Amino acid sequence: MSHGRSLAVADLDGLRSVGRGSAAGEEEEVDRFDVLPDALLLVVFNRLGDVKALGRLCAVSRRFRALVAHVEDVVVRVDCVVSDESSPSDGAGAGFGKPRGVFSKLTHLLLCSLVKPFQALGQILSPPPSCTCADAAYDKPSSSEVPHHSPSEVLKNFEAIRRLRIELPHGELGDEGVLLKWRANFGSTLENCVILCASSVESSSNPGQTPSFNGTSTGGDVCGGIPDSFYTDGSLKRRVVWTISSLIAASARHYLLNPITADHGSLQSLHLTDADGQGVLSMDQRQIQELRAKPSIASGDSQRTLLPALSMRLWYAHRLELPCGMVLKGATLLAIRPSNNEEAGGSWAPEAFEEPYRTATKLLMKTKTYCLEMNSF
Repeated sequence: MSHGRSLAVADLDGLRSVGRGSAAGEEEEVDRFDVLPDALLLVVFNRLGDVKALGRLCAVSRRFRALVAHVEDVVVRVDCVVSDESSPSDGAGAGFGKPRGVFSKLTHLLLCSLVKPFQALGQILSPPPSCTCADAAYDKPSSSEVPHHSPSEVLKNFEAIRRLRIELPHGELGDEGVLLKWRANFGSTLENCVILCASSVESSSNPGQTPSFNGTSTGGDVCGGIPDSFYTDGSLKRRVVWTISSLIAASARHYLLNPITADHGSLQSLHLTDADGQGVLSMDQRQIQELRAKPSIASGDSQRTLLPALSMRLWYAHRLELPCGMVLKGATLLAIRPSNNEEAGGSWAPEAFEEPYRTATKLLMKTKTYCLEMNSF
């Protein structure tokens, strides 16, 4: 994607430099860039994609401004997320550091043994839409202060978006040294979610060897199980926190997409991810149409989508060594779907991640399967 944008910028610069040359003997400079057809310019603009760069193009001419409105491939990179714990009196720079993560807040709730801790989850969700900030595509800030715009505001002047990608500056869950990745698919509510996590990631002393679980070859099915210590040393509690935190993060992201899908009838695909590569929320055209026809239901007073009762399948390996030389300790995989979904198996799970995590997912699914249920929340 970045290479394509570089080429697009080079194309624009090159065409502009050629167009500005004046013929000998001519009294006025002829801009040959103006004679290029709109269709060709839209090809270049679509390769550019980034909403800030497109916003700058709008300042070039009325023609560019009109064409940008018809760009089909758009990428919105959110510069920062303002913590909902900051107050207006904190000053112009308040709240622009990385906010305290959902993970740390949930851990505090669980470890402090608060009464009915899960009823308090709604109080620690992601900030409301007005707390995301990015440069508006078309509007210039009227002062030196950093403008605050939700993605839906940034996109308000685009009329023909088909493929949209929104990238947050970082994942919601912060716990250094831990591997945590998730991918969720939504329609009007959660359709499926895959979570891959590990207590730590190390490098193997013998990379390239046959992958193994605790030193046992994986030539066939591995029937290993979860050791008793898993239930007593806090490992189970940590994975409960990771699972709920990932689901909350996914449902909070999904809730923010309601106005975007309602305002852009041409949308065919939508991906909401983060620069850390921690989580990805995906929606295809069918799912977008479903959300448009049946907007998501909020969970209580919170800024997130209500999740249905869920059926989970869990796989665990105390030590998982991958062919690339990566070693996952306490590797855990969860495949999650609504309880009323007939396709409750996890055969779709490996497609959620790129390598080497796709291989890790396939290997974990050879271990013993554990089934869990979770109520709607």
